Amino acid sequence: MSRRTQILALVLMPAAIVAGLVLLANATGLVGKGPGFVLRAELPTENSPLDLPEIEGEEGLPLVVIDPGHGGHDPGASSQGYVEKRLVLDLALALRDRLRERGIARVALTRDDDRYLLHAERYEIARRLGADLFLSIHADSAGDIGEVAGASIYTLSEKASSQAAAIYAARENASDTLNGVNLASESESVGDILIELSQRRTQEQSAEFAALIERVGEGRLEFHPQPRRSAALRVLRAPDTPSVLFESGFISNEDDARRLASEEGRAVFAEVMANAIRLYFARETGE
Repeated sequence: MSRRTQILALVLMPAAIVAGLVLLANATGLVGKGPGFVLRAELPTENSPLDLPEIEGEEGLPLVVIDPGHGGHDPGASSQGYVEKRLVLDLALALRDRLRERGIARVALTRDDDRYLLHAERYEIARRLGADLFLSIHADSAGDIGEVAGASIYTLSEKASSQAAAIYAARENASDTLNGVNLASESESVGDILIELSQRRTQEQSAEFAALIERVGEGRLEFHPQPRRSAALRVLRAPDTPSVLFESGFISNEDDARRLASEEGRAVFAEVMANAIRLYFARETGE
């Protein structure tokens, strides 16, 4: 190798290493956000139209909108090589397929790819499509506390059911923030929604669906010791659509993460949730 080639290699090597690290970070979603870190992402403009997803399933069936949490520049929780935005998308796709196969409901997904959506866009999709039920799917991380495990079921409430629920809601709501700027334009208060008389029935229906998930999932899904929770979660703010956020488990827990990432785990989740949805609509229609 000539001296000129050696010098050129020394000059280009740092740039190649940096480029490789950037590609790795983008591919995994495991991006370190240290001092001076700036995340750049293409965001919707004020006048951007809301793209409504395709509705799949038999005409005449009730409509369920499934919302895989996070996406795009927002990976959600990350632990042990698992990334929330990918795990929950796989769970959502498994549930969509099960609902279609069994003819339980028509289905639309807020995202079926690695796309970023604001919380308001997610529940607005459900509202514009006239959804009968909205289900947002997530997976948490407890950091180094690996023994924390199990699924939780959240409904909307102005007052959090516990300090843990309040902390969780604050963290989830913060995903609408990029580089310290709040991208959401809606009011921070949910009080104006909760005082509406129409919202009371929606809240009752949401609680009914949450109870069915817990009942049907008993013995089949691993639940947190306190599985039923409530908090001021932005993604559940549709005033006229019964809405539940299902926290499917902790990817920081080895057993939970393995279950959520496995084909068998996805199949059990889809079957339990499909049965809960079937029972919910049967109750609503009096069948």
